[in-house]
Amino acid sequence: MCAVRSFTIVFLICLVQSGLAQFSFNQAKLSNDLKILSSDSLEGRKVGSTGNAKARQFIIDRLTQLKINPLLTDDYVQSFSITQSFGQAQSGNGNNVLAVIEGKKKETLVISAHYDHLGILGNTIYNGADDNASGTAALLALAEYFQKNKPEHRIILAFFDAEEMGLRGSAHFVNNIDLQKEKIVLNVNMDMISRSAKNEIYACGTAHYPQLKQPLEKLSLPENILLSLGHDQPGSGRNDWTSQSDHMNFHRKNIPFLYFGVEDHADYHRPTDDFEKVNQDFYHRSVEVIIRAVKALDKTFDNKTDR
Repeated sequence: MCAVRSFTIVFLICLVQSGLAQFSFNQAKLSNDLKILSSDSLEGRKVGSTGNAKARQFIIDRLTQLKINPLLTDDYVQSFSITQSFGQAQSGNGNNVLAVIEGKKKETLVISAHYDHLGILGNTIYNGADDNASGTAALLALAEYFQKNKPEHRIILAFFDAEEMGLRGSAHFVNNIDLQKEKIVLNVNMDMISRSAKNEIYACGTAHYPQLKQPLEKLSLPENILLSLGHDQPGSGRNDWTSQSDHMNFHRKNIPFLYFGVEDHADYHRPTDDFEKVNQDFYHRSVEVIIRAVKALDKTFDNKTDR
């Protein structure tokens, strides 16, 4: 009996360790961050709103706790003015949150996600759990991972604002930062990565930048998730995601990009895009795929293009 019991205990420990080994981050923390960022208290994180400011402070507090330095002098925030002429006319400020982790090389990867959403429309909160609290929480997980595991490349962590108003935050970033000085060679963008009925996440961008394909094809993936390449063929209309999130502004500057996202679902841009709708198991595996992809690119990517 003792021998059998000992064997069973060892077997169970191995199973638990094997499961935990699939993930490079704290799963409970990731899910809790997603829950906070998509909660009613943040009121949909619309640009210029109190809820948007709360989300921004949450991000800054976490970066501070992780002892990750701001990119711009001693301030994490890059503010920019916004004038919206279509729809309901409005003006104000947007605020990107930018941090940096130094690497062994001077060349820089920008890992990004937008943290704004639609706010309150018709007295209803649009929490944007998948769009894009999921990418924001994932970027915090990547920040923690690369702070603990120093990268080869320098990494800029870019939490963009005003994506929902026309990619405004990322446009301000690429147009107001010295791209040559920063030596930015690649953008990895995350926008909607937590829900898929097919357990499938897409990496968009390899049709434009074929050199990115091989590292992705060689990835060892977690169980029960599929990484597909696509949604980047010119002329395919809405099926071409090249212009549909912040990576587009890097592409316009001839900076290679990879965009990780899922296909649209019934709750896209609806008030029902809530935390409770997220498949946590898929979300964890999705984030792990992205971490492994960034690790592989950090080790192998070398952009020789002269900009």
